[in-house]
Amino acid sequence: MFTLAVLVALFVALPFGGPPTAGAAHAVIGRGHSELPHAVRGTWSWPVIGPHPLARPYLAPPTPYSAGHRGIDIRAAVGSDVLAPDDGVVHFVGVVVDRPVLSIAHSDGVLLSFEPVTSTLGAGDPVVRGQVVGTLLPGHCAQACLHLGARVDGEYLNPLLFLGGMPWSVLLPSG
Repeated sequence: MFTLAVLVALFVALPFGGPPTAGAAHAVIGRGHSELPHAVRGTWSWPVIGPHPLARPYLAPPTPYSAGHRGIDIRAAVGSDVLAPDDGVVHFVGVVVDRPVLSIAHSDGVLLSFEPVTSTLGAGDPVVRGQVVGTLLPGHCAQACLHLGARVDGEYLNPLLFLGGMPWSVLLPSG
């Protein structure tokens, strides 16, 4: 049900000017959030130097365990610096399945994951916006790209919301 609500709110509705109120965002983000997380206001910096062409967009799965693409793939050259989009704390550095992953926990229950990225940082290390946190490796896309995933309290969201690369949508009454 959460995924359906996000899809309807983000892709079906007609976009208008600025961001919604915290109350409206509460319905989109999910229950348990008393206010709009700072990141969702689109104020974070991109994790790689521009331009930022997407190799693959976010594709929400129809159910939590269905296939989908729970992040975006940003084209970038192998060896590119990966930057912290905002202040946070390293949550995880290691290999998941066969890819090196770096995860950073940010305020408001936001967790960003980057792959394939190598890093000299360790869990618990603080990071600041714009800090080099790792280096992009080959292996995720046919042409080099950085996979960026975002979760808020365990629920996947489109990372473009965090980066300001997606207009806010407003549901209109039917009829």
